[in-house]
Amino acid sequence: MTTILVTGGTGTLGRLVAERLRADGHEVRVLSRHAQPYAVDLREGGPALDTAVAGVDTVVHCASTQTGGDEKAAGHLIAAARRAGVGHLVYISIVGVDRVPFGYYQAKLAVERQIEASGLGWTVLRTTQFHDLLVRIFQGLAKPPVMLLPAGVSDQPIEVAEVAGRLAGLALGAPAGRVDDMGGPEVRTLDSLARAWLDATGRRRGVANVPLFGRAYRAFREGGHLTPERAVGKGTFDEYLAARLDGGAGRRA
Repeated sequence: MTTILVTGGTGTLGRLVAERLRADGHEVRVLSRHAQPYAVDLREGGPALDTAVAGVDTVVHCASTQTGGDEKAAGHLIAAARRAGVGHLVYISIVGVDRVPFGYYQAKLAVERQIEASGLGWTVLRTTQFHDLLVRIFQGLAKPPVMLLPAGVSDQPIEVAEVAGRLAGLALGAPAGRVDDMGGPEVRTLDSLARAWLDATGRRRGVANVPLFGRAYRAFREGGHLTPERAVGKGTFDEYLAARLDGGAGRRA
């Protein structure tokens, strides 16, 4: 039996990774800011982090935030893993972090580089965005009467449970470095995805595609965050919506 620490283990992805590993009979420690007994803010580190990592064979690093601090958090985690003699650090990253000059992507790339230089055995998996993230974005954009979308941008959403299964498998294997990217089954325009979500939820909104400016927008428009050659995911966005909305539950104008 392997002892595995999952950071961000109460989040969208980390929770499923922890569940999968436990179902396979492994001892799993869940680390997050509020999860006892391993309640740790990785941005602060400290003795509680050393306690969480002590005796761990593998760390699956799912914790992340778009408000800043990922690099500092990774530094604390790597230092604690070194002290504890952890054999394998698995990190979840995003397709295109080396091609899209977007702040959050640049932080994820910096963490990749920290891990590569850590001296630990490591594995990095990059995936496209989860279905759940698109829904959260659309919920925010649908607050006004007209949804404003960045013109010319597509996405390749993937089912988070499939990513969790892949991460769990990687955690149980030997360090593999940068593994093949994992993309969703379809590349679709944001316009198409937004209209599918509006139809599924019964919301009545206009949709307008608005040209934006800047290097990050240009990189998204050019598909720097996509991996059509690695469209290995199975669950489509429409299937995700049908399963989550249960034939109309949750619909509102």
